[in-house]
Amino acid sequence: MNLLELTESGLYCPPAQVFIDPWRPVDKALITHAHSDHSRWGMRAYLAHHHSAEVMKLRLGEDINLQTLEYGDELLINGVKVSFHPAGHIPGSAQIRLEHKGRVAVVSGDYKVEDDGLSAAFEPVKCHEFVSECTFGLPIYKWESQKEIFNQINSWWKENAAEGRNSVLFAYSLGKAQRILQNLNPDIGEVFVHGAVWNTNQALLANGIFLWDVPKVTQEIPKSKYKGALIIAPPSAMGTPWMRKFSPYRTGICSGWMAIRGTRRRRAADRGFVLSDHADWEGLIQAITATEAEKVYLTHGSTAVFGKYLQEEKGIDAVELKTLFGEEEDTQ
Repeated sequence: MNLLELTESGLYCPPAQVFIDPWRPVDKALITHAHSDHSRWGMRAYLAHHHSAEVMKLRLGEDINLQTLEYGDELLINGVKVSFHPAGHIPGSAQIRLEHKGRVAVVSGDYKVEDDGLSAAFEPVKCHEFVSECTFGLPIYKWESQKEIFNQINSWWKENAAEGRNSVLFAYSLGKAQRILQNLNPDIGEVFVHGAVWNTNQALLANGIFLWDVPKVTQEIPKSKYKGALIIAPPSAMGTPWMRKFSPYRTGICSGWMAIRGTRRRRAADRGFVLSDHADWEGLIQAITATEAEKVYLTHGSTAVFGKYLQEEKGIDAVELKTLFGEEEDTQ
């Protein structure tokens, strides 16, 4: 008997009577991470990793009924052993392991296999059933190392500063922005963040995540203070009046989608950096192979192509699931 089934409310574990990352209000929700397509408002009770707590409260409200676990801790729910394991996606992201009568299922949420030095590094978990994203499940997606990408970003910032320009870098406010922040060269100049990024930073700091605590952009800061600075902002700030105070500036955007020819031009940014918080083609294959799962459920992304590859080349029973995950993928 399979431990998981897809319902109109989301992924469901019948013996535990719990949902994993549901998209409709339910009694008990197990949350893989705090991105809004996986962590939604309206659940009667939430269970998540400790490092997701303050961000979930920031986004969903301080009064949510939230219980947390540390990685590796076990909780028994209606006879099902539940534990959380690092997914490497963002701080607090977890793969949720469910064990019942000798059968194991793992819901990975979103993940990446490269250790970013900020999130707990991905750990493969052996199981019978594995639920995987495949956002970048095409062979064209092959990431350069994080070190190389941040060398590119710091060089771009340094060149802009030398030309008397500010650098505005667009990145998702939870996960990507903090990852960038931790890898900037502070010798180049000042760093500021948009209010949405600053609020997220404060929540993560309150949760014990070590971050470079930089100031947020405010009306009180004189324009001269931004000379040669780098400003991190969410993509929603692009092209808004908020940008005027940084002129003259160059813009950059960090996303896995920058690997596609023409994407940077469509976003009207001066520079695109291929940086994703998701696994690339080889990373997906590496992660799934390590689980030794006999059945793999693919929830969002290039499910048809990747599923066919798993079936024909790896001999894995791959099943596509139609879910509501991936709503924020254009910025990750």
